[in-house]
Amino acid sequence: MPSLVPPPRSSPESDDCAQWYARELGWATAGTSPVRLLTGLSFDVLDLPAAAGQAALRRVGRTGPVVLAGRRMRLLVAAGSADELPGLLDWLEWGGITLDLSAIGSGGHITAPVPPGGTADSPGTAFWLRPPGSRQETEPSLPALGGLGSSGGDAPDLVRLVDAAATECHRARIAHARTHLWTHRPTGQPLAFS
Repeated sequence: MPSLVPPPRSSPESDDCAQWYARELGWATAGTSPVRLLTGLSFDVLDLPAAAGQAALRRVGRTGPVVLAGRRMRLLVAAGSADELPGLLDWLEWGGITLDLSAIGSGGHITAPVPPGGTADSPGTAFWLRPPGSRQETEPSLPALGGLGSSGGDAPDLVRLVDAAATECHRARIAHARTHLWTHRPTGQPLAFS
Protein backbone atom coordinates (compact mmCIF):
# COMPACT_ATOMS: atom_id res chain seq x y z
CA MET A 1 0.00 0.00 0.00
CA PRO A 2 1.51 3.39 -0.93
CA SER A 3 2.44 5.71 1.88
CA LEU A 4 0.21 8.73 2.43
CA VAL A 5 2.98 10.57 4.25
CA PRO A 6 4.95 12.88 1.96
CA PRO A 7 8.75 12.55 1.98
CA PRO A 8 10.59 14.90 4.33
CA ARG A 9 11.34 18.29 2.88
CA SER A 10 14.76 19.78 3.15
CA SER A 11 15.23 22.91 5.18
CA PRO A 12 16.21 26.19 3.51
CA GLU A 13 19.50 26.06 5.45
CA SER A 14 20.46 22.66 4.01
CA ASP A 15 19.41 23.77 0.51
CA ASP A 16 21.60 26.86 0.90
CA CYS A 17 24.49 24.70 2.14
CA ALA A 18 24.30 22.29 -0.81
CA GLN A 19 23.94 25.17 -3.28
CA TRP A 20 26.92 27.00 -1.79
CA TYR A 21 29.18 23.97 -2.24
CA ALA A 22 27.98 23.39 -5.80
CA ARG A 23 28.09 27.07 -6.83
CA GLU A 24 31.26 28.25 -5.06
CA LEU A 25 33.44 25.13 -5.25
CA GLY A 26 31.85 22.86 -7.83
CA TRP A 27 31.72 20.03 -5.29
CA ALA A 28 29.16 17.24 -5.53
CA THR A 29 26.75 16.87 -2.61
CA ALA A 30 24.14 14.33 -1.52
CA GLY A 31 21.32 14.38 0.98
CA THR A 32 19.80 17.30 2.77
CA SER A 33 19.85 16.62 6.48
CA PRO A 34 22.77 16.56 6.80
CA VAL A 35 24.24 17.59 3.47
CA ARG A 36 27.15 15.30 2.57
CA LEU A 37 30.18 16.12 0.42
CA LEU A 38 31.07 13.28 -1.94
CA THR A 39 34.71 12.22 -1.81
CA GLY A 40 36.86 10.86 -4.60
CA LEU A 41 35.72 13.44 -7.14
CA SER A 42 37.31 16.79 -6.21
CA PHE A 43 39.12 15.65 -3.08
CA ASP A 44 39.78 12.72 -0.72
CA VAL A 45 39.96 12.97 3.08
CA LEU A 46 42.45 11.89 5.74
CA ASP A 47 40.49 11.18 8.94
CA LEU A 48 42.20 11.14 12.36
CA PRO A 49 41.58 12.12 16.00
CA ALA A 50 41.35 15.88 16.45
CA ALA A 51 44.21 16.05 18.98
CA ALA A 52 46.56 14.15 16.66
CA GLY A 53 45.41 16.31 13.77
CA GLN A 54 46.17 19.53 15.67
CA ALA A 55 49.68 18.28 16.46
CA ALA A 56 50.23 17.21 12.85
CA LEU A 57 49.11 20.62 11.58
CA ARG A 58 51.64 22.32 13.89
CA ARG A 59 54.39 20.12 12.41
CA VAL A 60 53.45 20.46 8.76
CA GLY A 61 52.12 24.01 8.65
CA ARG A 62 50.59 24.50 5.22
CA THR A 63 47.81 22.12 4.18
CA GLY A 64 44.61 22.24 2.26
CA PRO A 65 41.19 22.77 3.87
CA VAL A 66 40.66 21.23 7.33
CA VAL A 67 37.35 20.18 8.93
CA LEU A 68 36.64 19.57 12.62
CA ALA A 69 33.75 17.16 13.20
CA GLY A 70 33.33 16.35 16.89
CA ARG A 71 36.51 14.61 18.05
CA ARG A 72 37.68 13.91 14.50
CA MET A 73 39.71 16.04 12.13
CA ARG A 74 39.40 15.69 8.39
CA LEU A 75 42.17 16.93 6.13
CA LEU A 76 41.20 17.40 2.49
CA VAL A 77 43.80 15.99 0.11
CA ALA A 78 43.98 15.53 -3.66
CA ALA A 79 41.51 13.08 -5.22
CA GLY A 80 43.14 9.65 -5.50
CA SER A 81 45.18 10.06 -2.32
CA ALA A 82 43.02 7.56 -0.39
CA ASP A 83 44.21 4.81 -2.74
CA GLU A 84 47.82 5.80 -2.05
CA LEU A 85 47.55 5.76 1.77
CA PRO A 86 48.30 2.05 2.46
CA GLY A 87 51.37 2.00 0.20
CA LEU A 88 52.54 5.34 1.50
CA LEU A 89 52.27 4.16 5.13
CA ASP A 90 54.29 1.05 4.21
CA TRP A 91 56.92 3.15 2.44
CA LEU A 92 57.16 5.44 5.49
CA GLU A 93 57.60 2.29 7.66
CA TRP A 94 54.22 2.68 9.40
CA GLY A 95 52.84 -0.50 7.80
CA GLY A 96 51.67 -3.09 10.31
CA ILE A 97 51.29 -0.52 13.10
CA THR A 98 47.72 0.11 14.26
CA LEU A 99 46.97 3.79 13.72
CA ASP A 100 43.71 5.68 14.11
CA LEU A 101 44.26 7.13 10.64
CA SER A 102 42.13 6.37 7.62
CA ALA A 103 41.32 7.80 4.22
CA ILE A 104 37.96 8.34 2.57
CA GLY A 105 38.06 8.29 -1.21
CA SER A 106 35.96 7.29 -4.17
CA GLY A 107 32.41 6.32 -3.21
CA GLY A 108 32.65 7.89 0.25
CA HIS A 109 31.40 11.09 1.82
CA ILE A 110 31.78 13.40 4.79
CA THR A 111 29.19 15.58 6.48
CA ALA A 112 29.37 19.02 4.91
CA PRO A 113 30.69 21.63 7.31
CA VAL A 114 28.73 24.83 7.70
CA PRO A 115 29.88 27.09 4.85
CA PRO A 116 32.29 29.83 5.93
CA GLY A 117 30.34 32.66 7.51
CA GLY A 118 27.35 30.40 8.26
CA THR A 119 26.07 29.43 11.68
CA ALA A 120 25.95 25.97 13.21
CA ASP A 121 22.39 24.72 13.69
CA SER A 122 23.15 21.98 16.22
CA PRO A 123 25.90 20.90 18.60
CA GLY A 124 28.44 18.60 17.00
CA THR A 125 28.06 20.26 13.60
CA ALA A 126 31.16 19.96 11.43
CA PHE A 127 32.92 23.25 10.77
CA TRP A 128 35.93 24.53 8.85
CA LEU A 129 39.17 25.11 10.76
CA ARG A 130 40.81 26.06 7.48
CA PRO A 131 38.07 26.79 4.93
CA PRO A 132 38.45 26.20 1.22
CA GLY A 133 39.12 29.17 -1.01
CA SER A 134 37.49 29.71 -4.37
CA ARG A 135 37.09 26.93 -6.93
CA GLN A 136 40.31 28.05 -8.65
CA GLU A 137 42.30 28.14 -5.37
CA THR A 138 41.15 24.98 -3.62
CA GLU A 139 41.99 21.98 -5.81
CA PRO A 140 45.55 23.11 -6.66
CA SER A 141 46.19 23.69 -2.92
CA LEU A 142 45.26 20.14 -1.82
CA PRO A 143 48.14 18.03 -0.54
CA ALA A 144 49.23 15.69 -3.32
CA LEU A 145 51.75 12.96 -3.92
CA GLY A 146 54.40 14.93 -5.79
CA GLY A 147 57.01 12.21 -5.79
CA LEU A 148 59.06 10.77 -2.96
CA GLY A 149 58.86 13.62 -0.52
CA SER A 150 59.02 16.53 -2.92
CA SER A 151 55.94 18.56 -3.59
CA GLY A 152 54.88 19.20 -7.15
CA GLY A 153 53.90 22.80 -7.82
CA ASP A 154 52.29 24.80 -5.05
CA ALA A 155 50.48 21.93 -3.31
CA PRO A 156 51.60 20.86 0.15
CA ASP A 157 53.40 17.53 0.22
CA LEU A 158 51.17 14.50 0.94
CA VAL A 159 54.17 12.44 2.10
CA ARG A 160 55.03 14.95 4.85
CA LEU A 161 51.38 15.30 5.87
CA VAL A 162 50.81 11.53 6.12
CA ASP A 163 54.07 11.01 8.01
CA ALA A 164 53.17 13.76 10.52
CA ALA A 165 49.62 12.41 10.89
CA ALA A 166 50.87 8.84 11.44
CA THR A 167 53.46 10.01 13.98
CA GLU A 168 50.88 11.98 15.97
CA CYS A 169 48.33 9.14 15.85
CA HIS A 170 51.01 6.79 17.19
CA ARG A 171 52.01 9.25 19.92
CA ALA A 172 48.36 9.60 20.97
CA ARG A 173 48.00 5.80 21.12
CA ILE A 174 51.13 5.47 23.29
CA ALA A 175 49.98 8.28 25.60
CA HIS A 176 46.57 6.62 25.95
CA ALA A 177 48.19 3.26 26.74
CA ARG A 178 50.44 4.85 29.39
CA THR A 179 47.49 6.64 30.98
CA HIS A 180 45.44 3.45 30.96
CA LEU A 181 48.33 1.48 32.48
CA TRP A 182 48.91 4.10 35.17
CA THR A 183 45.27 4.54 36.16
CA HIS A 184 44.40 0.83 36.13
CA ARG A 185 47.30 -0.68 38.10
CA PRO A 186 46.59 -2.19 41.51
CA THR A 187 46.93 0.35 44.32
CA GLY A 188 50.32 0.41 45.99
CA GLN A 189 51.93 -1.83 43.38
CA PRO A 190 54.85 -0.23 41.55
CA LEU A 191 54.93 -0.35 37.80
CA ALA A 192 57.04 -3.16 36.38
CA PHE A 193 59.43 -0.73 34.70
CA SER A 194 59.83 1.66 37.68
